[in-house]
Amino acid sequence: MRKTFFVILCLLVISTLAFADPDIFLALNGAGEAETLDPHYMYDTASGEIVQNLYDNLIMYNRGSSSEFLPMLATEVPSLDNGLLQDDGATYVFPIREGVKFHSGNIMTPKDVEYSFERAILFDRANGPQWMIIEALSGSEFYSIEDWFESYAGMAYSEAVDSNRNPTSPEAREKLISFYNEVVDPLVEVEDNTVVFRLAKAFGPFMQIVSHYAGWSAILDSEWCKANGAWDGNPDGWWKWHDLEPEETPLHAKSAGTGAFKLVEWDRAQQKIILERFEDYWRGPAELKTVIVWNIEEYSTRKAMLEAGDADFAYVPTQFKDQWTNVPGIKIYQGHSLPSITSFFMTWEIAEGSEYLGSGKLDGNGIPPDFFSDVHVRRGFKYCYNGEVLINDVVRGLGVLVPTDLPVGYLGFDETLPVPEFNLTRAAEEFKKAWNGQVWEKGFKVTVLYNSGNTIRQTAAEMFAYFISLINPKFKVETVGVQWPTYLASYAKGWLPAYSLGWLADYADPHNFIATYYASYGTYGAAFGDKYTEWAKVNLDPLIAEAVGEPDVERREQLYKDIQKIVVDNVIGFPLYNPTGFVVLRDWVDGWFAHPLRSNLYYYDLSKTK
Repeated sequence: MRKTFFVILCLLVISTLAFADPDIFLALNGAGEAETLDPHYMYDTASGEIVQNLYDNLIMYNRGSSSEFLPMLATEVPSLDNGLLQDDGATYVFPIREGVKFHSGNIMTPKDVEYSFERAILFDRANGPQWMIIEALSGSEFYSIEDWFESYAGMAYSEAVDSNRNPTSPEAREKLISFYNEVVDPLVEVEDNTVVFRLAKAFGPFMQIVSHYAGWSAILDSEWCKANGAWDGNPDGWWKWHDLEPEETPLHAKSAGTGAFKLVEWDRAQQKIILERFEDYWRGPAELKTVIVWNIEEYSTRKAMLEAGDADFAYVPTQFKDQWTNVPGIKIYQGHSLPSITSFFMTWEIAEGSEYLGSGKLDGNGIPPDFFSDVHVRRGFKYCYNGEVLINDVVRGLGVLVPTDLPVGYLGFDETLPVPEFNLTRAAEEFKKAWNGQVWEKGFKVTVLYNSGNTIRQTAAEMFAYFISLINPKFKVETVGVQWPTYLASYAKGWLPAYSLGWLADYADPHNFIATYYASYGTYGAAFGDKYTEWAKVNLDPLIAEAVGEPDVERREQLYKDIQKIVVDNVIGFPLYNPTGFVVLRDWVDGWFAHPLRSNLYYYDLSKTK
């Protein structure tokens, strides 16, 4: 009771401040709090929102465009016309802005840029975002630093470094050091007041990978990082900072950026982050002085505060959109296209240590770790998804059914492929074939997970539980909601049997969806387990590599269609829906505009008028 009273009191105090002071902006999120503030670890929207406000990048998008760029910490955008894009698109030269201050007071130099990208490459945590930078720089040959090292050294990274992060032998140590000196260091170099990126070959989406909103390419204060326990910048020992857990990095709950806002506090107990305007920001101070980003799972609380004018923004699940029609003091933006897909995944081989296997056997009380490696199981689940009901009744029309995990309008989108079909008769037929009839005979008990507060994913999970139970009384589906950081951590470890996740494009190219979802090395594909990765290496990876490097647009489009045909036939997960935008703000908030690649809100653009 005392805890509840304390939370309500805090809400009232902050609400009063937000209402009374146009310098304070209160944003109420509801789908999960940030996982980490380390730009090189974070790979989720909640974390990305904070990182994009704490850090700057070399370049930035021109307002709502996803293909036009403006200078940011660089003074020019490389192009053929200005001579900064060279060697047939394989070399990018960025002149670095002078006099820019970090939050620490240190002055940014080109060395900070070099350090930031080298630290990112070496950090390369499992299922993290650095595969994009590694892929671009290596000429699409490698997607992890460990694979790159193995190719260079002729020995697996796990053979070179032990579980305590120590080299296994003097020979291994020398190979690790020379790998940095000969492979990593030449990729990003300082030349006078410029930073030069040398790619193995031209890579079309490179500019989008390094642009603002892409937190993994944020520029860090190298002096602060080294002084506070991040990579020390030396070739000898870089492996001690590779693939860290969030709490192991000094940037987890602190910031070392040049961004428009500084971090004041991250209250993990209340899931609340407070940012303060950086008065020495190189573009001039933001209009807003204080920003409070608070994750409050209860929609009713968020609704009440926004209606009362005690908050400036609130996350509103689309199933509640009709509640906001003609509400006094409310401004709505809706229907804008989103390069995003929310999908349902089934892990082909669940990793050891998962608590979601029940008995671990096909005996009606659990599932074996490789339960979903049988395509008939996956097809059975897909036929139990009623997408029209979810979109019409839950998403309230703000979404469309699509055949694969590629948004409408992207190169290779194939409207001739079938969208998910709800058909319990066909679902039963597939389940009867699964595991040579054992699934139908013995039954199963499986856990479908969603992140707490995400009512759309919760509804989808409950839909599976209801319809699958109708098919056979021996089929049991338990739905479980967990906190967002726990959800992400369990997903990264490969512990989730069946679950939903969304993907907001990192950059506006089909490769960012196709590789992410289906490649053996993809952020989502790699989490499906060893059985999937071995299958994908043979059946999908060669086609994906060919597609991203194909200069002929028509041939490239056909390759993506071929890939998606394989995906549909083998049910490599399936899309729940392709959402369209819905944003609810108080009408005194100015400056918001839609951008397909931004994580939630960028507060430098916003102001309040009363």
